[in-house]
Amino acid sequence: LLLLGVTQLVCGMIPQHAGKVAVDLSLSTVSLAGLLLVLFVGINLLAKDLDRKTIYVVLSRPISRVQYLVGKFLGMVFLLFVTVGLLSLFALASIALAKLGYAGYFPRFSWFPVVMALVFSFLGLVLLSALTFLFASFSSSSFITLVLTIVSYLIGHSIGDVKALVEAPQVAGIEVSPVALRIVQAAYYMFPNLSLFDLKTQAAHGLPIPPSYLLWCSGYGLAYTAVVISCAALLFRRREFP
Repeated sequence: LLLLGVTQLVCGMIPQHAGKVAVDLSLSTVSLAGLLLVLFVGINLLAKDLDRKTIYVVLSRPISRVQYLVGKFLGMVFLLFVTVGLLSLFALASIALAKLGYAGYFPRFSWFPVVMALVFSFLGLVLLSALTFLFASFSSSSFITLVLTIVSYLIGHSIGDVKALVEAPQVAGIEVSPVALRIVQAAYYMFPNLSLFDLKTQAAHGLPIPPSYLLWCSGYGLAYTAVVISCAALLFRRREFP
């Protein structure tokens, strides 16, 4: 809420870019809050039960390990939905206030890309949360899960640009070895492309978003999440508890 309030202050400092700044800061605030929620809450959902041995109490009841893992994940998804939903309302209100005060500096503004950016930010956070459950299903430490999640987040947001760079190195005037090219290409298909869910640029500049892209990206996110959770459930079912 503090960051959303700062949006009004920043818009007053650079009113000629108020439209872009208001949208970008508001959307970034929602994404940052969701990321912190995944890193500091989602990672500990399994770790705390394992560390405190409370998982034995749960699994002693007629609940399978798969049901336990999926239930935890659905609870995290619901928490993300509520949090991102509430912050999205404040973000939209912040943008509306900036638009009301600096109406002349919103030349190509459209609400549809802004709403889509918030929706796809939520989908990206759900996918990242699924990755945390995958890492926690075989990791013995929440710190390792945190590191793997952060690495996946950084790779997921940059792998598309890196792949484009190594496949056309002459554009940047660099040389890329065949081994590095194969590694980047393998990482591109192994790690989720989280940059697909980042629509802040389109929202800030009022660019149209093709419906085909929205459908394809939604299918990609849901399918990847389903595969990751299935793998996590399989690993967790075979895991031996100390």
